[in-house]
Amino acid sequence: MASRKRGSATASPGDSFQTPGKKASVYRTQNSDVSQWGIVETCHYLRGEGLGEHETAFTDHKITGAVLRYLKKDDLEKMGIKPVGDQLRILHSLSKLGHIEEGPQTNKVFNDPIHGHVELHPLLVKIIDTPQFQRLRNIKQLGATYFVFPGASHNRFEHSIGVGFLAGQLVKALKEKQRELSISQRDILCVQIAGLCHDLGHGPFSHMFDAKFIPKARPDISWKHEKASLDMFDHLVEKNDLKPQMEQHGLVLPEDLDFIKELIAGPLDTTVDLQSSQWPYRGRSKDKSFLYEIVANKRNGIDMDKWDYFARDCHNLGIQNNSDYRRYLKFARVCEVDGEKLICTRDKEVGNLYDLFYTRICLHKRAYQHRVCTVIEIMINEAFLKADKHFQVQGSGGKMFTLSTAIDDMEAYTKLTDSVFEQILHSSNPELAEARQILQNILQRRLYKYLGQTQAKKPLKVTQNTINEWEAELAESVPQVGNPGVTLLPEDFVVSVIQMDYGMNQENPIDSMRFYCKTDPTKAIPIHKHQVSKILPENFAEQLIRVYYKKTDGEGLATAQKHFIQWCMIRDFIKPQDGDVIAPELTPLKSWSDGKEDGGDDNLGRGHSNQKAVKSLFKDKV
Repeated sequence: MASRKRGSATASPGDSFQTPGKKASVYRTQNSDVSQWGIVETCHYLRGEGLGEHETAFTDHKITGAVLRYLKKDDLEKMGIKPVGDQLRILHSLSKLGHIEEGPQTNKVFNDPIHGHVELHPLLVKIIDTPQFQRLRNIKQLGATYFVFPGASHNRFEHSIGVGFLAGQLVKALKEKQRELSISQRDILCVQIAGLCHDLGHGPFSHMFDAKFIPKARPDISWKHEKASLDMFDHLVEKNDLKPQMEQHGLVLPEDLDFIKELIAGPLDTTVDLQSSQWPYRGRSKDKSFLYEIVANKRNGIDMDKWDYFARDCHNLGIQNNSDYRRYLKFARVCEVDGEKLICTRDKEVGNLYDLFYTRICLHKRAYQHRVCTVIEIMINEAFLKADKHFQVQGSGGKMFTLSTAIDDMEAYTKLTDSVFEQILHSSNPELAEARQILQNILQRRLYKYLGQTQAKKPLKVTQNTINEWEAELAESVPQVGNPGVTLLPEDFVVSVIQMDYGMNQENPIDSMRFYCKTDPTKAIPIHKHQVSKILPENFAEQLIRVYYKKTDGEGLATAQKHFIQWCMIRDFIKPQDGDVIAPELTPLKSWSDGKEDGGDDNLGRGHSNQKAVKSLFKDKV
């Protein structure tokens, strides 16, 4: 899709279809763009639908196409149209306007390898054809994973188009199945735009930038790519003067701009408690709460973003995808739960949702958090940190920004993509020499050496200070038995702590999902894990601790491996899988835990009794 070919489907505006004894066409005016209709065209449409007796009410209240599609029963009653039968006839006719505005003659067709030929609204195409969105062509979806999996070359660009399409498919399916939800074309368009723009804020190498680089480069701020997505969306709209075109297509500003941003990142007022009874959103009222679950679901994580990237990543990585988003679209339905409207699915689909999150864990274990992918991201991050102050891009007003400060200016941030890697690599600036050498080492596969992986008995709260302490302890963990006499330093080690879960830390996301039964599709019920299967996971999160050695000399590597085993013994961490092979002279001295016992009182996993047991194994320890 990166080099896309767009085509427009065509249809004659005067086409109509007849069945014996019944007309099945949608009446069309000369201008099929409903948002452009004036009062005359509105009345013309009413006459064509056999509702001419209500022209006066529409004329008196100056009802034009910009608001025509959003009228409700209460509005019609205020206009003086009292009979319920007339109200229903008018609302039924107005519901057809979606087909007029979104007819195939106005949409553009994209050929996507995952979803096939998808049609997108012309406003979405306008957004796609901006520099701010085109930037996503040059940001890898999976960051450094491409250095390990040759197929993982897909970008945020095609993923964003996929999410925009799927978000539209879900909201349209809900509208078709449940007319009582009063989903408008305006709602649909906002949801599609949010799906399209949800990843605008990603930096070079995707999650590496906001999860590793910014926290180390600017530890004084709390920044995530979702915030940058909102900033970049505002910048995109202003820079490309899209507000008039948004209003032309029926959006109400600034209300709908707020709604789109809330769909992407949640409540704009970050002080609002999502658990409180107060409605935290201002884009849409509580009766449309289900719309907030389509792009970025804060309740259970089951949203169109995940359905697209699971399917897309599995396709490109060559990993089997066990989840099926088509079934989710087919069985999705809105039910009321505790006074709030939520997206639910059929009870028989609970297994499909467990498959969805199992696929997530498989992708993390086999690809996203692959031990080589992890070390390459660590090395790229180190190169970026060394290059930070010496690599500059121009932003608004001609002001220059570094890699880490470009997030403060969207014009500068637009210029940051994965191409930063090549720009540093091919730079002749002597101040970038260290960063350049690290990137050359990556390309020539001179990577930090993997020492092993372990786990604590309980999940630990790990900060950067914790990691610094651990790296110092690794250097000091000199085993008395079989010591080769090589001195190691804290800077020789890299500790990486990886959190893997079902998306909600220790919680089971399916517990927050609601289901309906065939016998009563209006009633939502929870389905607990023990009602599904006895072989589902007991835990929904785990924390992995990986250790790498920076040098490549054989003697130092062998020593570092023994230091790592000894350190695991001190910390009373789980025995590494190759512990008996790496240090057979050490492991018989320790009765290793199988990971089932509770840890000590110390929140870093060190027990006093264990310290005494291993003290004799160390030289020069008090």
